[in-house]
Amino acid sequence: MEFASNKPIYQQIVDFCFSRILQGDWIGETRVPSVRELAMEMAVNSHTVLKSYEYLQAQGIIYPKRGLGFFLAADARDLVMELRREEFYTTTLRELFSSMDDLGISIDDIVAHYRTR
Repeated sequence: MEFASNKPIYQQIVDFCFSRILQGDWIGETRVPSVRELAMEMAVNSHTVLKSYEYLQAQGIIYPKRGLGFFLAADARDLVMELRREEFYTTTLRELFSSMDDLGISIDDIVAHYRTR
C-alpha cells in the first residue's frame, strides 16, 4: 500500500483487487477475502476495504452471498480489463500525450523506440 500516493486508499485497494483478478489469483465464482481479512492483510481500516468492495460490487465484479461473503463474478476478468482500458485511454494516454507534446516527441518516435526494445 502506497499511502503517500495521490490516489485515495480505497482506489489503491481496488487496483490491488484488479491485479489479483488479472493475474489469476482470484478466479471467477470463487470467494474473495472478507472485508476483515483484506483489511488485516493490507493494514487498513475495514471501512476503507468495504468502500472498495462497494465499488467492485457496483461494477458487477463481485457479488455478495448472504452469510458466505463476497464472490467474484464469472466475467470479472473481462470487466476489469474493460475498466483498465478505459482508465488507460482517459487518463494514462492523456498524460502521455501531454508529456510527448512538452518534450517534442512524435508518435513515430514512440513507434521506433517501441520496436527497438
